[in-house]
Amino acid sequence: MGIIGLLVMVMMPCVFMASEIGVNANQQVPCFFIFGDSLADNGNNNQLLTLAKVNYKPYGIDLPNGPTGRFSNGRTTVDIIAELLGFDKHIPAFATLNNSSNLLSGANYASGAAGILRQTGKHMGDNISLRRQVKNHRITVSRIGDILGSKRLAKERLNKCLYWVGMGNNDYINNYFMPWIYSSGNLYNPDQYADLLIQKYHRQILELYNYGARMVTLVGLGQIGCTPNSISVYGASEGSDCVDYMNNAVQFFNKKLITLVDQLNSYFVDAKFIYINSYGLGSGDPTIAGFKVWNVGCCVVNDIGQCEALESPCKNRTEYVFWDSFHPTEASNLITANRIYKAYDPSDSYPMDLSNLVQSFGLKAEATAMAEVTSM
Repeated sequence: MGIIGLLVMVMMPCVFMASEIGVNANQQVPCFFIFGDSLADNGNNNQLLTLAKVNYKPYGIDLPNGPTGRFSNGRTTVDIIAELLGFDKHIPAFATLNNSSNLLSGANYASGAAGILRQTGKHMGDNISLRRQVKNHRITVSRIGDILGSKRLAKERLNKCLYWVGMGNNDYINNYFMPWIYSSGNLYNPDQYADLLIQKYHRQILELYNYGARMVTLVGLGQIGCTPNSISVYGASEGSDCVDYMNNAVQFFNKKLITLVDQLNSYFVDAKFIYINSYGLGSGDPTIAGFKVWNVGCCVVNDIGQCEALESPCKNRTEYVFWDSFHPTEASNLITANRIYKAYDPSDSYPMDLSNLVQSFGLKAEATAMAEVTSM
């Protein structure tokens, strides 16, 4: 049975209501670039030869225009974060962009089933790995240079933009824990595998820095052993509601990612990197946030854990944590996005939350501009 990799970042008790969102009136960054997997994909997989695409009903049932390629009933976490940042439109999929000025607000490169490793998820068909997503960003950087008239102006703009990188879930779900297809689970123990992933991840983050990224959010891995699919396929561990050995494995990656954030922040005084604690966001009792169902998805699923085409999903979608066997409902995404933007618990992000990252960079830019004026 094929598995489409992804997991939900569920929630702990939260001050935000799942049915509401406070959107900021002023746009806080000039552009927003998104690298990721199906938690963020908004249509990049639609034209690929892959099973990992969802441009059909009931996906998008709660979006104004129906299915878009988003792996949910509605908005994704990054959609909602874009709203919180003050964007009046969601960041478009790279696959839909051309040389128009739309590029200036950013691009979403995310691809369902994709991972840090190029071979991850390939049993489902084509996907756009992190390496390929970074290559696509290089094309965007060149196009922005053409629009603005110079590479210098392009880099000045990119230095003020927010970068979001959420990769690695599929390297476990759609690679490491599928030893009947991929060799990684037989070649490496969890610590060694996390080392391999972080080394390759580090190279791609340095590439983004070289292209102008200075404000970067690195998203940790969540509790992949708690998705309905993992529990159904592998069976919950004794005395647990989840597949504990899967959750334990991703913790090696998360610890190394925190170390990488510290290293990058010490290397580059002109940049700031933060870590999002997806694993911690997935802890706690979902009933306190108003959810009633968390062990099955809202829609009828097929043998790869995606919604069956044209089947009617549940009507009480705000009561479900999961939309299908892997991906969160919009109600889940609303809480997750709010906690990423403004931490509810100090452990939600490190060393600061997204709102403080953006604010600190805004103040830094103002100080730099003032210093330049003063020196004239």
